Amino acid sequence: MFRFYFFTVILALITLWSCHEEAPPPLSNTTPYEIVYPFVMEKYLPPIYIPSDNPMTEEGVALGRKLFYEEKLSGTGTISCNTCHLPASSYTNNQQFPTGHNGMQETRNTLVLVNLGWMSRNLWDGRAAGLYDHGFMPVNNPIELHDTWTNVMERLNADEEYVTLFKTAFGAETIDSTLVVKALNQFERTMISGNAPFDKHQAGEPTGWSEADFSAALRGFDIFMEETKGDCFHCHGDITNPLWTDNLFHNTGLDINPPDPGLGRITNNPNDIGKFKTPTLRNLVFTGPYMHDGRFGTLEEVVEFYSTGLQASPTIDPLMKRVSEGGVNLTTEEKADLVMFLKSLSDSSYTTNPAFLDPG
Repeated sequence: MFRFYFFTVILALITLWSCHEEAPPPLSNTTPYEIVYPFVMEKYLPPIYIPSDNPMTEEGVALGRKLFYEEKLSGTGTISCNTCHLPASSYTNNQQFPTGHNGMQETRNTLVLVNLGWMSRNLWDGRAAGLYDHGFMPVNNPIELHDTWTNVMERLNADEEYVTLFKTAFGAETIDSTLVVKALNQFERTMISGNAPFDKHQAGEPTGWSEADFSAALRGFDIFMEETKGDCFHCHGDITNPLWTDNLFHNTGLDINPPDPGLGRITNNPNDIGKFKTPTLRNLVFTGPYMHDGRFGTLEEVVEFYSTGLQASPTIDPLMKRVSEGGVNLTTEEKADLVMFLKSLSDSSYTTNPAFLDPG
């Protein structure tokens, strides 16, 4: 059943890509940017869809990278995208609820930024259709960058360096919000992670782990895939889905009465109450705490919850097994092996990749 749903999602991605006209060539004074895909992405996923009005260029990517760390995008001049998305944390921030403008806190945990070119319905509640839609939101968010696009444009257009960079990348005489988001999107599409120990194993390369540790990870993968044990693959995929998310929304039994409606707040559908986007399992070693509300501080706590802590609610996903028993009740050894598998999906090279770090 999972393979049917997964390949339906992949077919939709391919269809979306093929239904758009081929991207026009970049401006003559720019250099095309070629995305290099890790082995597992190249083997199992279609190429990232590139919008026809925003071809990838070296100049556009470099500009987007600079903007990602630019504090001129915030009302106080002290906050940037990087404030909540730290490289060492795989571009989240390890806070249960991130702190933004004037010390205010968000009400949800920060999602990791990774493999964004393949992601859809962004954010925990899916209110952003994709990268482009999401790109406009932080500036106007009173907790995040806390400003208006009018103010941001005034600052950027008054900066001679940015005027030159936007003219080079886009041929534009005036900077506007659309161009800012396009540049950010170009950079974000390059943020690909696919070099974890489990990825290396699939590519036939040394994992960098001891034989004992990786053997435990492989046992953990078997538990992950076994419907009577971990049964994680229905939402997170298998080796044919290197995103390790189905890009869909589920109520996984966190609360009897979900205090946060999640997707239900966006759709106004009572059947969606308590549903949240399936997060990727990539780089979990770096991204705790976990869940939309950061309630679990360790992977061991997450696995224990799915083993013994499930709570029934009207919208709990039917994929959740043995809810009346609290979950699948794994043994101590099975839980330890499953945690080892989850850790094997963490790519340390992503957190130190110089191509993504602050250019300043």
